[in-house]
This record gives sequence, C-alpha cells and structure tokens, in this order.
Amino acid sequence: MLSMVEQSRLMVSKAIGAERKSLLGQFFTPAATARFMAGLFNRTSDRLCRLLDAGAGIGSLSAAFLERWMSGDFDFSRIELDAFEIDDSLHRHLDRTLAAYGGSLKVKIHIRPHDFVQTAVDALRGSLFEKSLPAYTHAILNPPYKKIRSNSSHRAALRQVDIETVNLYSAFVALALALLGNGGQLVAILPRSFCNGPYYRPFREFILKRAAIHHMHLFGSRSKAFKDDDVLQENIIVLLEKGGHQGHVKITTSTDDGFSDMQTNQHPFDRIVFPDDPELFIRVPTSAGRDVIELPGSIQFSLDQIGIKVSTGPVVDFRLKEYLRDMPEANTVPLLYPGHFSGRNIEWPKPGLKKPNAILQNAVTEKWLYPNGFYCVVRRFSSKEEKRRIVACVVRPDSFRNSTLLGLENHLNVFHEGKKGLPEKIAYGLATYLNSTAVDDTFRGFSGHTQVNATDLRLIKYPSRETLSAMGRWALRCIEPTQAIIDEKMESLRA
Repeated sequence: MLSMVEQSRLMVSKAIGAERKSLLGQFFTPAATARFMAGLFNRTSDRLCRLLDAGAGIGSLSAAFLERWMSGDFDFSRIELDAFEIDDSLHRHLDRTLAAYGGSLKVKIHIRPHDFVQTAVDALRGSLFEKSLPAYTHAILNPPYKKIRSNSSHRAALRQVDIETVNLYSAFVALALALLGNGGQLVAILPRSFCNGPYYRPFREFILKRAAIHHMHLFGSRSKAFKDDDVLQENIIVLLEKGGHQGHVKITTSTDDGFSDMQTNQHPFDRIVFPDDPELFIRVPTSAGRDVIELPGSIQFSLDQIGIKVSTGPVVDFRLKEYLRDMPEANTVPLLYPGHFSGRNIEWPKPGLKKPNAILQNAVTEKWLYPNGFYCVVRRFSSKEEKRRIVACVVRPDSFRNSTLLGLENHLNVFHEGKKGLPEKIAYGLATYLNSTAVDDTFRGFSGHTQVNATDLRLIKYPSRETLSAMGRWALRCIEPTQAIIDEKMESLRA
C-alpha cells in the first residue's frame, strides 16, 4: 500500500506549482522517510492508540504508521486517527490513502479540514465553541515550513497558550506536544534551524521543559531528504516523549533517505545540550567520543572572561554606497571583504574583486571604522560545498601602513578589544584555535547553517588568554601550518 502512496506523492508533488508549495509550506514525505519515522516509536503497553497527524498532506506518514501496526509491530487493539489537512485540494488523495485502512472496526479515521493551529489552541484553552481534542498517545508530523509574521493571527493565537515561535513547523510541533498525554510520543521531521539561534530559543525551552529527546536522525546531504521538491534544508528527525525521563540520546546519521549507510551512536544528554549553555542549543554530535573542547577543564572560558569581543563587521555597504570607491584614492581607507582573505594572506587592494576596495573617511563613515591593528576575522557565509564552516584569518596593521583606520564589511565577524585591535599573539592564537577541526565540528554539531553569526561565536568555549597567547607564538613560528598540524596542536590542550 505504501508504494501506491509513494506514486501518488510523486504525481501530486509534480502537479502542485512551486508558488503554492511555498504559500502553504508543503513538502510531502517520501515513503522511505515515512517508514523510517514510523519505525522510531517505542512499543508501549497501550491498547488504544490515539494518533495525530498534523499537516497530513496525502497521508504518507499515517499510512506508514498504520502499516507498521498491521505488520504486528504494535500491540494496539484499536487506533483512532486525527489527520489535519487544511488544503482541500489534497483531501481526495488523503481520503484514498486512508480508506485502505478505515474498513476495519479497529481503525477510526477522522480527516479534519481545519486550521490545526487555531483548532489546537482552542482545544488547549478549553474553548466552549470548539470540540475538545483527545489526549493523543502518538503524533507523527511533517509540518509546514513557513514563517509566521509577528502581527499574524497565528502568532496571537499561539501566545494564548504560551508558545512563542517564528515558523509554522515549530508551532505545529509545540502544539502537538502540548496535546499529547503524559508518556505520549512524537516523531517529526524538521529543518535543523531550530537547534540554534535566538529566534528559536523559546521553542527549545518549551520542548526541553516538557519532553525527553530519545532519538535524533541527521541527513548528511542538505538536498536529499525532500529531493523531489528541491528543498535545500538540512533536515533532522526527532523522537520526543512527553514527560519522559531524559537519558542518553541515540544519534543516527545517513547520507540520504536510502538509509543504507546509517551510523548509530549513543550520547549522554550533556553532549546534546550543554548544562551551562544559556541559549539551550541542541547539538547533534557526529563523533563517538568527546573532543578536546568538550573535556572538563581543558577549554572552558567565554569571550567575556578573556576580555575579547566579537561583532559583525560594522560597514553595511549598501547603506554607505555613496562613500564606496573601487580602488584607494585620496581621503579613503581600506575596506575589507571576505574576498580579500586567502589562507594567512590578505590581498589588498584586489582589482577585479567586484567589490569596492576603499571607503571615504569623513564625518559620516568614521563611526563605522576601526583603528588599524591586529584583528581576527571569520567569514559569515560559506557555500554548502565547502568542507569548513568556520574560516578565520588575521588582519595585520602592516598590510595597511598608510592607514590609521580600517573598514570591516558586514560579511565578516570581527574579534576585537573594545573596537580596537588585539595583541598580535592573541589574534594569531584565536585564528589557530578557530581553524581547528574540533571547533568546526563543534559548530556543525549545533548548526546546520552555512552562516556563522557573531552569536554562534560567542557561545563557543575558548582557551584561556594565556593559552591563546602561547598558541599565537607557536603559530607565528610556523610558516604555513597544515590542518593536521593545527589539530595536533589542539590535542596538546587536553587537561
């Protein structure tokens, strides 16, 4: 039966235009992924299963769950399914999928053509005008991916039940979790963006207070989970238990939804959410053991503790467009973009960069300029094909001997001391540390983005100032340290 659902998915997906998919945030679950998700639920002693499929689409996830039950892999004597789908153009496909299972007295199916957010909020508030929803035992979701405007009715409704979030996918998961009975299980496939960043912190706090994370699956390829819909999101599948005991977390990874190269590891929860992390970043470690950054006592300082700041480059070029110059001229100072950096070297000015090399120094621009000095800079953006996410370089003042000020463009993150330069050895020590594989792996553990923000860099732990200075002395003696040499140096920091 699931193979027929898959044929229907491919047909419907091709028939729906990209504009409508974007409007509703619709991306249908491939059969292999649906089967994998249904397989994540732990068996329980429940005889009655109340299953929620919010954003059911054509019913792929419900079908996978029911197929598992029909194979004898669940002990339920009866299933009651609520399948929410607001898009009426999908109802005939959803009807056809679920009709194959609804003929049995042991399966009761309700297709709900309502707005799940508003219906769930009304049910949770105990509205007199809304039929109450049951306490679900299971929820399986591929929620819509669409931003929620701050002034929208959905945002206002969610706040009535203490849910603060910026996307429908996290709203659906939070509501589904709230609707589960104690001990209920939820499996969802989500963009990995909720794992870090300030916008999703309230959502992370919501789920961590109410549920235990038992399993997370990460796809290695950004383009394969929903390849038929050209979705370039890094996706993650999670298994949550409402009110569950938080023990070790199973982490599985596969390149794509074929799951043929799946790897499995168990990790203590303090590798998933660091106990001292105020932002509650959810990490997905891909190595079996702890690296040097995670070991107690080895690397334990915040940037504030070592007297260093990191900021986004202050020059936003389109806002200062009239003051930009292609090449240096009278009354200008250097303007540095990521394209000026290559390894340890700075090429400036750089003809043919397609970016300006200089900015006029005047009363308008001076407040956006830094004094010439040593700075450690990290590119904010990398392409998905690049092996590294964090790439650090050092700005040297002797590269700009005739300038007392520098322009550092907005696509750079800049490490500084009170908007002034760093000691030379500290700048080189920071760059060496940030260019290590351990730091790059740490970043990838909590972020699926190709973007590196100053907030992310603030939340990484650092060696002491003395250790950074020693690393800087070492780096200055090295002519061109390879990745292997940098990583070997990092290993020497183990306590």
